[in-house]
Amino acid sequence: MPYQESFAPSIDDEIEATTGELELEDRQALRRVAGLSTELTDVTEVEYRQLRLERVVLVGVWTEGSVEDADNSLTELAALAETAGSQVLEGLIQRRGRPDPATFIGRGKVDDLRAAVLDRGADTVICDGELSPSQLRNLEQRTKVKVVDRTALILDIFAQHAKSREGKAQVELAQLEYLLPRLRGWGESLSRQGGGSGGGAGGGVGLRGPGETKLETDKRRIRTRISRLRREIKAMRTIRVTKRARRSRNGIPSVAIAGYTNAGKSSLLNRLTGAGVLVENALFATLDPTTRRATTSDGRLYTLSDTVGFVRHLPHQIVEAFRSTLEEVAESDLVVHVVDGSHPDPEEQVRAVHEVLGEVGADQLPELLVINKVDAADEETLLRLKRHWPEAIFVSAHTGRGIDGLRAAIEERLPRPAVELRAVLPYERGDLVSRVHRSGEVLESEHLPEGTLVHVRVDAALAAELAPFTAA
Repeated sequence: MPYQESFAPSIDDEIEATTGELELEDRQALRRVAGLSTELTDVTEVEYRQLRLERVVLVGVWTEGSVEDADNSLTELAALAETAGSQVLEGLIQRRGRPDPATFIGRGKVDDLRAAVLDRGADTVICDGELSPSQLRNLEQRTKVKVVDRTALILDIFAQHAKSREGKAQVELAQLEYLLPRLRGWGESLSRQGGGSGGGAGGGVGLRGPGETKLETDKRRIRTRISRLRREIKAMRTIRVTKRARRSRNGIPSVAIAGYTNAGKSSLLNRLTGAGVLVENALFATLDPTTRRATTSDGRLYTLSDTVGFVRHLPHQIVEAFRSTLEEVAESDLVVHVVDGSHPDPEEQVRAVHEVLGEVGADQLPELLVINKVDAADEETLLRLKRHWPEAIFVSAHTGRGIDGLRAAIEERLPRPAVELRAVLPYERGDLVSRVHRSGEVLESEHLPEGTLVHVRVDAALAAELAPFTAA
């Protein structure tokens, strides 16, 4: 169990006592979270580390929920930090009604955080939340080390994992939009004095100065780059929309695989289609969507798309930058929502995913809940999840358990063509027979002297082409 270390209360922290809803001891404690350290246990491992990893201390503010919720949040932050290449030394949590507007944690606790940084030899502090520019500046001044918030950490991971041109552009756009309000300058570099000389509006005694400062120049360049990236992403979005429209015209249903990061979406896509997508036990290993074809047991084609994983408090910059990619989910006919059954809090994962789906307008689509990694979950957890989600499909993408049932469930939920008809297609119109099998549902087929008799369900467009050949 996590243990507590109490510190003497500061004047600033005593202000929190007016809220009344928190225990005094909790308010005054910066609680250490056990089990987060990833320090090397064997010195021989050092030679395999080509680069010196950043040594980080994690810090969070527990404002609501249970202690397990707070610990799970910081444990996830530790996994994010490790994915980014950091070495987690320690995790600290303070119980507060709300984060301090100036320093995130209580101003009296910043000294305790500084002591923990010195004691463990850390060079970075990662905060479990999005910091304002002033909070970031104040914490760095007080702790004397680099301070990173949760948003910057996730953006860094996205930057490491983006492979396609579109993915890199989306990540760069999100990073620049995050960076723009956080650019900082020191001393005279912040001067906005006008350049030049003389008595004009921009000059004169006491008004001559360096002109446009480096800070202002950087902001202008960033805004120019943001505009260019938005144009590029818009052009790439047009290509994606065109491909999606072509599939729609051909009557091919689409299924989007969505879910929390590292829930096993790519493994599931590989198991269902043999796609050969990169599978890695890491957060946000997949950023670039992959679409593969699959076939139902009765021969109908449909597409399966792997999408970027979600996470609680996913930065809004990421949601906006990846909106064109996330439209793959919003425009699909079915969402296969993958949940990690071995995670300590799968219910919170589902809530976080639904929150992001709502932001991109995909919350009203048909959803098939799939509990993955049942081979790694204990029986008690699985029984609880079955009671909570009786309609869910339980599978293991690793072992193949339950995959056949998942395929059947997907087929059952795919939209069926609207028009049912019988037609005798001449043998020279093999193209129509092929299209009926590819995008329609063949209920019956028989070879006659004059052609192929088919009893089918097809969409309205294909039904119009089959009209000249319809039979009674």
